[in-house]
Amino acid sequence: MKKIVVASLVVGLAVLLGATTPSIAEQPATGGANAAKAPTEKETEQMIAEAKTLLADYQAKLAELDIRANLAGWVAANSGKKEDFDAAAKASLALRLYHSNPDTYRRIKRLMTIKDRLDPVDARAMRLAELAFESNQLPPEMLEKMVNLSTEIEQIFNTYRAEIDGRRVTNNDLLDMLRKETDSARREKIWMALKQVGGQVAAKLRELAKVRNEAARRLGYANYWDMEIRLQEHDPEQLLAIFAELDRLTAEPFAKMKRDVDGELARRFKVEPEAIMPWHYDNPYFQAAPPSDRVNLDEFYENKKKEDVVALAEKFYAGIGLPIDEIVARSDLYEREGKDQHAFCTDIDRAGDVRTLCNIKPTAEWMDTMLHESGHAVYSMHIDRSLPFNLRDAAHTLTTEGVAMLFGALGKNPTWLVGYAGADPARVKDLAEAIRQQRRREQLIFARWTLVMLHFEKALYENPDQDLNKLWWDDVQRYQLVQRPASRDEPDWAAKPHFTIAPVYYHNYMLGELFAAQLRHVLAQQAGHQGPAATLDFNGRKPFGEFLKTKVFRPGSLLPWPEFVRSVTGESLTSRYFAEEVR
Repeated sequence: MKKIVVASLVVGLAVLLGATTPSIAEQPATGGANAAKAPTEKETEQMIAEAKTLLADYQAKLAELDIRANLAGWVAANSGKKEDFDAAAKASLALRLYHSNPDTYRRIKRLMTIKDRLDPVDARAMRLAELAFESNQLPPEMLEKMVNLSTEIEQIFNTYRAEIDGRRVTNNDLLDMLRKETDSARREKIWMALKQVGGQVAAKLRELAKVRNEAARRLGYANYWDMEIRLQEHDPEQLLAIFAELDRLTAEPFAKMKRDVDGELARRFKVEPEAIMPWHYDNPYFQAAPPSDRVNLDEFYENKKKEDVVALAEKFYAGIGLPIDEIVARSDLYEREGKDQHAFCTDIDRAGDVRTLCNIKPTAEWMDTMLHESGHAVYSMHIDRSLPFNLRDAAHTLTTEGVAMLFGALGKNPTWLVGYAGADPARVKDLAEAIRQQRRREQLIFARWTLVMLHFEKALYENPDQDLNKLWWDDVQRYQLVQRPASRDEPDWAAKPHFTIAPVYYHNYMLGELFAAQLRHVLAQQAGHQGPAATLDFNGRKPFGEFLKTKVFRPGSLLPWPEFVRSVTGESLTSRYFAEEVR
């Protein structure tokens, strides 16, 4: 299942929502002779006025710099040209340098001492500003090094084309070849081509990890992973406990499901089940389910044009009262030489200029991706624009990922396939259980994949000099039960662009899956739906669109995400509904 890469060239110390555990810089002063004296009432009133002035200036400057960086990043992602990446790096660095001003940071810290006296909207905006400045209290040369190095790596990812049989090919070409190839030796060659970029960027990624760690330690954190987790309002121990529970709840059903998948693949490729290797899966990371013996969801899209995939998404979103035609008009949706080969959504100005970048093909995966990216887009489009600029964002990365996943999964929903993809109702009825099982496979496979990403990335920042090639395959074997290729010692981990483009981010994908399952439960209750949540009918349900628009999208980041989830679903974020769906 294709996942989003949120478009941002500011790829270093991501500014997210408030930390639950303070860094050294945030920890309150102890009592004693030097303890700060509480401000008088007159001083408090003066500070409230100062806060309003500071925030007004901050929002205006932030908007100017953020829009400039977003536009530059969009141009670079579409062109792949060095001069455009240089311009994007310059714009991103300007945003970082603005937030590095120590005097402004000290003013914000002082004004936050009266946060309880500020208007709640101002207090929240000030808190996010405080975090933005805290994560950038670094020497300019370090900021520049991080941005330039990450931009250099990103450009390699965007422009690199693997070589196979003496010709240069795109990722889409290789994935198409992998899907169609039945010879195991040939599949291995294609799989290895998909990993070639890892050798081009591995050394640079290690260097970037060390620079990020140095930056995090200067700010009082153990390492970059620790800092990012805390700045995302996650407590590291709680997060690891959630994923330990996820491991426990999914280990047995995953192992049983994988035995079935490997049996199917063994029959398909005429090998023994124990001979199944990484290249026998259609996804090079086994992060998505291969077609089953009973149903290949691509059959519902194979006779369509790439433009049809876009048109189906437009029709669906219009049907639930969340039209995307304006978004599509601003987007870049088909592959082109030099263009970013992946997919993302970007909100350029937080005032309506929302765009998506895709490389659409008429496949089930790209139908999922088009619906997924459009889910991010409608979220951004309907945030209350009367909010201050820095609150016009999703409540959390996990909430926008959850919405995108909620919609992306519909490309494999039986009622959606009939209602929008034009599938034969009798055919879909015959395949309904197989489609449901395929969806379950996707959820289980993705859950185990996120366990790899979480634990590997944590270890990467704990010790960038360790044997990462070995560690990667240790984690892949442990959580995905995928065999390590004999004698392979290549930086396969480095071929995954998320370590550069969206560092310490993958756990939010899985938390997004939990939120999506929780949203499906709420919507199913509203609709009086009976049966598995995977079969919930979204077709033409404008009340669903209205609920999402008013309850999920409109509040932006006005509330910290735990409060936000409770306000939307009536309970805290839980894995219970996801676990029910994959039983």
